[in-house]
Parts: sequence; structure tokens; C-alpha cells
Amino acid sequence: MKKNLYIAAGCLSLVLGIIGIFVPVLPTTPFLLLTAWLWLRSSQRLYDWLMSHPHLGKYIRDYMENKVIPARVKAYTLILLWASMLFCIFYVLPGRLWLQLLLALIAIGVSIHILSLRNRKR
Repeated sequence: MKKNLYIAAGCLSLVLGIIGIFVPVLPTTPFLLLTAWLWLRSSQRLYDWLMSHPHLGKYIRDYMENKVIPARVKAYTLILLWASMLFCIFYVLPGRLWLQLLLALIAIGVSIHILSLRNRKR
């Protein structure tokens, strides 16, 4: 049961990751990393397929093996992160100081992680 659930969740995550290639609001790499994690624990065949895929595997390998992302993706991610967090802090959660602070701390932590990754060279 758990194996089938992981496979299904991996399929959903893969679809979201592929959509993220074309839709700017959805991030691609986190969904592909989640897919890899889920499939590694449920189906070696699916995991191997994903990792050897000529286009999708590159996203995962760059992050997992080298901890690198393209500078353009890094900048784009930070802009979207802060735009969405500031929108939530000021328009979705006005007057809820503890939630606003929590979102700000999460954004700072994620930003530090993203900035700590090296830029992928062409």
C-alpha cells in the first residue's frame, strides 16, 4: 500500500514539475527532487528512468550531485519567493504578527539556502 502511494505521489509530483517548466509560478526542481525521493523508496525502475531522462534527469543531477543551479533560476526563484511571501504577509495575513514573522523567517532560510548554492556554469 505504501509503495503504491509513493508511486502515485511521485507521478503527481512529476506532472507538477513538468508543468513548472512551462508555467513560471510552479518551481520545477523541487517537484522533480520530490519525485526522485518518492520513487527511490518505491520503484527502482521509475527512479532509474527519471535519473537517466535526457531533460528531466539534468535538473535532479545538477542539484543532487553538484549542488548547483543556473544563476537565472536562482534569481527567478528568489524574486518569486519574496513576491509571494510579501504578498501573503501584507495582504493575506494582516494583523497576525506571529504568522507574518514565521513566513519571513521561512523566506530568509530558503533564501540563504538558495544563495549558498553555486551557479551552474554553461
